[in-house]
Amino acid sequence: MTDADAARRRVSSGTEWEQRYGYSRAIRVGNAVYVAGTTAVDAAGNVIGEGDPYRQARYAYEKIATALGEAGASLADVVRVRTFVTDITRWTDVARAQGEVFDAIRPAATLVQVAALVDPRLLVEIEVDAVVG
Repeated sequence: MTDADAARRRVSSGTEWEQRYGYSRAIRVGNAVYVAGTTAVDAAGNVIGEGDPYRQARYAYEKIATALGEAGASLADVVRVRTFVTDITRWTDVARAQGEVFDAIRPAATLVQVAALVDPRLLVEIEVDAVVG
C-alpha cells in the first residue's frame, strides 16, 4: 500500500458496477468526501420511483447519506451538489427534494438537463462533495 492509498478511503456499495467500471461509491481524502453520481437503483438492481423524479431524487439522497456516513461525514457536511435530470420541465420536483434535504445546509448547487442516463427509467443522477469539520 502506498502513502496515497493510505490517505484515500474508499467506500463501496458492493455493486458489480464499481468493480467492472473502476469506481467507488465515495472517496474520502483528508477531510474531503466525493460521492459518485447516484441514481435511484437499489442493491438488487431495481429502479425506485420509476416515472417520478421527486421519489428518485429522495432515494438518491438516502443512498448518498449512507455513503457519506460510511466515509465519516453527513449531509450537513455537503458543500456542493450536482444534479443531472433527463427532463428539465420537471426540475421543480427534483429541486423540492433537494430543498427538503438541504433546507438549513444550503450547499452550492447545479442542476442541468442531460440527454440520457444509463437506463431510460432513470430520471435523476446526483453527486455531492463534502468537507468534514
